[in-house]
Amino acid sequence: MTSEGAPETTATLPDEKSAAPAVPAPQNETPADSEPDSSATTPDDSSPSPPAEIEPGAPTPGDQNRPAAPAGAAPTASPEAPAAAPASAVPAASPQAPAAASAPAAPAFADLVKSAVDALVKTESKGSHAAELRKERSAIAAYYAARDYAPLWIENGKPTGAVHLVIDRLAHAGDDGLDLEGLPVPVFERGDDKLAAAEVALSAEVVAYGRQASGSRVDPQMISDLIGAKPDLPDPALILAAVVAAGDDGGAVLQSFNPPQKAYLALRDKLATLRSGAKPVAGEPIPMGRSLRVGMSDPRVPLIRARFGLDPGPSGSSDLLYDSEVAAAVADFQRANGLPASGVLTPRTVASLADQSPARAEDEIIANMERWRWMPRDMGASRIEVNIPDFTATIVKDGEVVSRNRVIVGKPDTPTPVFSNTMKFVIVNPYWNVPPSIVRKEMLPRVAGDPSYLSEMGFEVFTRHGQLVVRQPPGERNALGHIKFMFPNQYDVYLHDTPSRGLFAAARRAFSHGCVRVDQPFGFAESVLGSDWPEARIKRLIGGAERYVYLPKPLPIHIEYFTAFVDDAGRLQLRDDLYGYSHKVKIALGLEKDDGIDAEQVSDDADPEQAPLKWRRKSPAILKYQINPSESEPLIAGHP
Repeated sequence: MTSEGAPETTATLPDEKSAAPAVPAPQNETPADSEPDSSATTPDDSSPSPPAEIEPGAPTPGDQNRPAAPAGAAPTASPEAPAAAPASAVPAASPQAPAAASAPAAPAFADLVKSAVDALVKTESKGSHAAELRKERSAIAAYYAARDYAPLWIENGKPTGAVHLVIDRLAHAGDDGLDLEGLPVPVFERGDDKLAAAEVALSAEVVAYGRQASGSRVDPQMISDLIGAKPDLPDPALILAAVVAAGDDGGAVLQSFNPPQKAYLALRDKLATLRSGAKPVAGEPIPMGRSLRVGMSDPRVPLIRARFGLDPGPSGSSDLLYDSEVAAAVADFQRANGLPASGVLTPRTVASLADQSPARAEDEIIANMERWRWMPRDMGASRIEVNIPDFTATIVKDGEVVSRNRVIVGKPDTPTPVFSNTMKFVIVNPYWNVPPSIVRKEMLPRVAGDPSYLSEMGFEVFTRHGQLVVRQPPGERNALGHIKFMFPNQYDVYLHDTPSRGLFAAARRAFSHGCVRVDQPFGFAESVLGSDWPEARIKRLIGGAERYVYLPKPLPIHIEYFTAFVDDAGRLQLRDDLYGYSHKVKIALGLEKDDGIDAEQVSDDADPEQAPLKWRRKSPAILKYQINPSESEPLIAGHP
């Protein structure tokens, strides 16, 4: 032993001694509900356990940082360095040595996790979802800080058994229309620094998945202030805690942040089918032309046959024949797209055919799956659902559909709001208290031209607390008909009867100022009120003063906006984007481009031929209403 050797040996000792008290730290870094891995104390574990992909026994970065200790302690015979002798003898003689040798790795790994978390927080966030990403990353940093940067996914130097199951679920995020593109990818490789980076990257993806699945990507209020539905976003700490605590069920728990409703799952299945088995639409675009009925001949018939996958007709002039087979296929298409299923190839049907493609259907499904994230997770086993684009109201009792009624909804310029509430009672012989906006915009201009207008129409006019009140008494002419269904809400809308019952014959029933008119309202009332109130009993209340009938149990009601859904026969149904909401959701999700124009500016004197250029960001459905409004508008001014 030379005199130079002694200082070299003693310089190593402080590192060895200072590391020894930190032996329990690896257990502190495991989740609170995890048991210490007993294999960490077996004689085979002479060094910190490597990641799953690393060969057993290969040096880890922690080992590479400690070669000087054995080298400096090698001259064990020297009396000048008695403290070094036990340290150098440990690996060869003591089975407890592995624990002492691995001690420095525990605090070092926590420091590496902290560095990875800090790097995550500093990562630049771009795009429309940048604010959400910054919020998530800050929450992740706070969660790790609260647990002293103990890892969630690393145990004894390698990934936990649940990691590959969670990563598999993340890899299938697209199955639910989610998009984790651009997030750090967790890659569990050799080296503590890489393991720490993978640890934090996995946590970031898990949080992003859980939040996206719950509806974080689209704020409904940015689509319309008449959308009261709002997603319930879980805290990032809750997502991480739930997935980690689930162990091998972590992937399933992560997926459960998606909507559980059958209608959502049916759309998810259709999306998978479309992606795996859909073939491009055959043939060329079908040009516009005259309407075609059975027995007519037209050069477009071969294109129609190709479009629906029908066998070509016989060669010659007969292959141009629009026969019953073609008409049946057209009728099926019309039925699935909310058109009158006449089997007649109308210009509107041709326009709808031009708008169909697997890619567009896929985007429409994803946009509707996103809107399901806004709905309450528990909608009630018994409930009412009003789907605005489908013009239907459905009553569900104990999970089974018991009634389905046609409805009339708000015009594109006076949309029916989208929200959930609880129906509590119905009113027979209702008054109609005319909303101030209708009085101001529609009634007062008529009164200016005809002072007797309101009295002739049977309206009562008086003041209450200094405010002008216009109301219509019960009766045959009442705009609410004979009955209305009440669920008090901020929008002051409700379901009701109507004297303009002929409008229910229209295929596109958007005629109201926002309230929902129900066809066959007394049958609807019987389904709502239950067996104690059959239709005949309710009708006996007609006439005279208002009569209130309370539901035996308040019934959840959901006014929805779904342009894609799967019907009872398992067929995908598509509807017009009546209010343009689907278009806006697709823009928010990056599925369509934003035209960058104000959605509300509409020129009163715009030429209908120039409408697509002058009327700003209106959906095709809205443009149709603007250019060719219905001739069957209600005769009663200010109809709800």
